[in-house]
Amino acid sequence: MDLFIPELYDSKLSVKQTQLAIQEIREVFQNNLGNTLNLNRVSAPMFVLKNTGLNDNLNGVESPVSFQIKDIPGEDIEVVHSLAKWKRNALGRFGFEAGSGLYTNMNAIRKDEELDNVHSIYVDQWDWERVIDKSERHFDTLKETVRKILKAIKQTQAKVAQTYGDAIYALPDDITFITTQELEDRYPELTPKERENAITKELGAVFLMQIGGKLKSGEPHDGRAPDYDDWQLNGDILFWFEPLQSVLEISSMGIRVDEDSLREQLAITGLTERADLPYHHKILNQELPYTIGGGIGQSRLCMLLLQKAHIGEVQTSVWPQKMIDKCEAHGIHIL
Repeated sequence: MDLFIPELYDSKLSVKQTQLAIQEIREVFQNNLGNTLNLNRVSAPMFVLKNTGLNDNLNGVESPVSFQIKDIPGEDIEVVHSLAKWKRNALGRFGFEAGSGLYTNMNAIRKDEELDNVHSIYVDQWDWERVIDKSERHFDTLKETVRKILKAIKQTQAKVAQTYGDAIYALPDDITFITTQELEDRYPELTPKERENAITKELGAVFLMQIGGKLKSGEPHDGRAPDYDDWQLNGDILFWFEPLQSVLEISSMGIRVDEDSLREQLAITGLTERADLPYHHKILNQELPYTIGGGIGQSRLCMLLLQKAHIGEVQTSVWPQKMIDKCEAHGIHIL
């Protein structure tokens, strides 16, 4: 457990006002996102069969919550970590065409998460995915999409500020694009997390690109599963968050692997056996559409816009009693 307490914290909104503001942010943003990226809302699963290969493996070390049911004996069912793979499969199944896509409300349990101000075992995000042509698998597509997401966030900020005024956090108007290698070159003496803090404090908003592969130092900036994002065409949307004096990641996203990058990344990570799973087999045989997609944290966005010091102020989860008591003593009201 790790906890940061801001000096002289003022939550600005009461618990009731906070709940009303959360509702408005969620409703306004998902409409803005759908309109900006041409996405339709669809229903999505909370769990999938393990043997489909559809679950997100995140950094490759987190274990999913799993169970069995009597009507499918011998088969493990996993609570999703995210819907990164399911969405692409769904786009092909539903017949979406290039330039269109889907989004859904994703709820997950990540039981291995280390709890702190911004991490919870309960994850809620807008998972989205959009079909692109193979010729669009390049940086310009990635950057254009990031700018559209920032536009949707800024539109939401402006709308909610009409109701809640200076309780809403002021975000920068633009975002800077930088690769993980450029960031390491810029701050070689810092850890990856310290680099993110340094660059976002300086620039306000950053899209940090190319996460997953090894840098010149011999280590990756951060882990990424090898079978959904193309490590050369992905990234995180990061904001400097003044209340916590820290970077706040709002979205992880990217252009998804094609048959070549999947084969290469599975080999790099020593996971070539995944190629035999149904989902991976479809990609290698070019049976799924080429896509771009990601997840946008619902509670993270609410936390950012409402200037909250703890994610537990905008979502209901499970926390150590010691953390709850310390937060309450400093005016941080955990739901």
